[in-house]
Amino acid sequence: MQVGVNLHCMARRRFFVDEIHHRQAVVSGEEALHMRQVFRAERGQRYELSDGVRVFLAEIVDFRKETVTFDVLEEIPQAPDLLRVSICAALIKFDRFELLIEKATELGATKVVPFAAIRSEKGMEKAVPKRRERWQRIAMEAAKQCHRVNAPEVAELASWRRMLAEPAGLRYFLDEEGEQPILSALPPLAERTQGTEVTVLVGPEGGWDPRERQQALDAGFVSLSLGRRILRAETAAIAALSALQLAWEQALSANTLSGD
Repeated sequence: MQVGVNLHCMARRRFFVDEIHHRQAVVSGEEALHMRQVFRAERGQRYELSDGVRVFLAEIVDFRKETVTFDVLEEIPQAPDLLRVSICAALIKFDRFELLIEKATELGATKVVPFAAIRSEKGMEKAVPKRRERWQRIAMEAAKQCHRVNAPEVAELASWRRMLAEPAGLRYFLDEEGEQPILSALPPLAERTQGTEVTVLVGPEGGWDPRERQQALDAGFVSLSLGRRILRAETAAIAALSALQLAWEQALSANTLSGD
């Protein structure tokens, strides 16, 4: 299979498929209907297809009632992720939590893990199992929009104890009482290596309970400040992810210029 870069395909719509077999792929169900009714897809049109690992340029060759069949033309090389970030987010109002998922996806989060904090609104955790499928769809749509190779996992509701045990190379929690600015807490440029794993704890609308703050510190998490303003939970997650991605982009640029 030919591997190459097609500059004209960079702005094409991207769709996810279960597999690519014998240089063909099939989009089915609601996704196929969406392609036909919204995008007015026709035979001969080209789109990007991702199987969750690689991305390909493909051309429509056949329509059925609820399927669209593609011939795969070439692979489109993708840059590997700079970071693998797990956002462990306390439950907040669901419209804001959905915004958090959408923007975390756009900013490269690998996983979003919901949990009930002490100051989360009581009873919200009971609705998580029914909403999780919707949340995963939101992540999938955001991943297509921003041309990711795959969508982040929206995990099942987790316990606070599990949050503290979440494995990662770097472990941070966002804290309105934190004294260490996020940029000064990050490792030096030379240690910002590609594929670094990071866990970020994001608190609820009412902030951390003092017991949670102490337990996070005892578990080895570093308390980070995002500045003098008190941010909403979803805004704090977006700001932290943006800072992390930019910091690792800076390291990549520095290493490229130095020839490393």
